Amino acid sequence: MATRTTAQRRFSFLRIAIALQTLTIFLQAVSAGLLLTTPYAEAYGEALHSAGARVMWGSSLLYVLAAVLAWKPGGGPLRPVWYAAGFLVLASAQVALGIAHVPAVHLPLGVLMFGLSVLALARQRRTG
Repeated sequence: MATRTTAQRRFSFLRIAIALQTLTIFLQAVSAGLLLTTPYAEAYGEALHSAGARVMWGSSLLYVLAAVLAWKPGGGPLRPVWYAAGFLVLASAQVALGIAHVPAVHLPLGVLMFGLSVLALARQRRTG
């Protein structure tokens, strides 16, 4: 019984990590919208979006950690680890493209990442 409870906690941690990642990506979209539409974006929007990028990357790293903890000691499936690792690669590319100011790729990649994160969250809720 203790093993099942431990596994459930790890899956719960995985759900929380995916939800946090999805939320941070959504907030990045909001800050990007402010950055693109407000006249005072230079002062506030850019700093907010830059700080949000660090938080989003950190939440992707937390997702990897949660997936590994749900897989290895908890006996969960390996698939979420691959999803999380792929997402960390996408998040790293997103940050690099943002720093390089390549909006033609940065913006669509952000939309793709949000969609994939919502999909991962829905899949985790359905299977857990």
